[in-house]
Amino acid sequence: MAKRMLVLALIAVLAIGALPTVSAQDGGDVWCGTDEPVTITFIAGTVGGEHEVYAALAERFMAEACPNVTVKVVERPESTTETLAQYQQFFEGQSAELDLFMVDVVWPAMIAEHLVDISEYADDELLSRFYPAVLDAYTVEGRLVAFPWFAGGGMLYSRTDLLEKYGLEIPQTWDELAATAKTIQDGERAEGNANFWGFVFQGSPYEGLTCDALEWQVSSGGGRILSPEGVIEVNDPASIEIFDQVASWVGDIVPPDVLSYTEEESRAVWQAGNAAFMRNWAYAYTLGQADDAVIKDKFTVTPLPGKEPGMSAATLGGWGIAVSKYSANTEAAVAFANWLTEYDALVEFHLARGEQPVLPALYEDAELQEALPYLAFTSDILESATPRPGVAGTQYAAVSEAYYTAVNEVLAGNKAAATAMGDLELALADLGFELP
Repeated sequence: MAKRMLVLALIAVLAIGALPTVSAQDGGDVWCGTDEPVTITFIAGTVGGEHEVYAALAERFMAEACPNVTVKVVERPESTTETLAQYQQFFEGQSAELDLFMVDVVWPAMIAEHLVDISEYADDELLSRFYPAVLDAYTVEGRLVAFPWFAGGGMLYSRTDLLEKYGLEIPQTWDELAATAKTIQDGERAEGNANFWGFVFQGSPYEGLTCDALEWQVSSGGGRILSPEGVIEVNDPASIEIFDQVASWVGDIVPPDVLSYTEEESRAVWQAGNAAFMRNWAYAYTLGQADDAVIKDKFTVTPLPGKEPGMSAATLGGWGIAVSKYSANTEAAVAFANWLTEYDALVEFHLARGEQPVLPALYEDAELQEALPYLAFTSDILESATPRPGVAGTQYAAVSEAYYTAVNEVLAGNKAAATAMGDLELALADLGFELP
């Protein structure tokens, strides 16, 4: 490990020229950004115990790599929508209070002007460890505004013990999911579990519902909200049909409270053993396999269903690590972000947290393959996953809000899908996008 860290440090020195200083730590040379004692603040997530994982990584960085750099890890809101709003407040005030930020893969175009250009601190060889497509997602007008950290794509979680109990198979289509979920739900309730549901997902009006709904659309042959050319793609028969279908599940095989579920609310139902199926991200796998989890070794993870077998779609998710342009300790912050995205730190991260790697080499890591069997079918997700509409640019937040609000109204039974999508189409046209 020391040899590898030395090589990366030397690459960083060549890339940055006179900016970095090199400190000898842990038997090797690690670039810490400075030799002076400094404190940096990293605002990180709280979903499913992730904050503790990030705090542990920061402790390791301080103990093994750069003891002169104190890293304070603070919590961001659980909701991605609320997190973006909080960040924008810090940026508007040009606050130096926070040095590093977790950034959603769809945010770069909206906040790039407030972030440091990482490419000024790393050459092509250093960045070649990442998937090129992921680097592109965090690049705005030639500026790399974040180190990729982990990726994501929607997955179907299935209770294998209950499928075996009722003689059923993992569903390949949405119709099969509905029928299978209903059979298991009826059986479990007949045996006394009145709190059991067939399927849970993220139905609250926030960014998570945008991800779920986009998967429903694309896997049913519908549009992608906006085409790459900016043409509106929401008001088509396939999209309307699947939205109405999912809405019909609410109160039947899906709990009515799904209308307020984010990732953690849906996982709480699932991990308590009260759901046959769940749509969620990869992080829920390691939590479900915890020693005290009632579902440990009783579930599997597969691609989501589609209208027909093979039509599965997974919305591209993931997070990067960005450095604020207003930081007083830019080099130390970049050094910590770089360390977090090196091979060894990412192995530790994925063993503790799950998620989907952004380094191709990690998919070949034997330890990770054993701990995270879903890597076998997600290794190509960064090439095939469905991106949210990057053409929206700085208007993405407004586009997503209009979209998830409309879908939530359908799920709540307030509007038929045809009405909601017609209204949404006009709302997106008012934002300047092209009608079909």
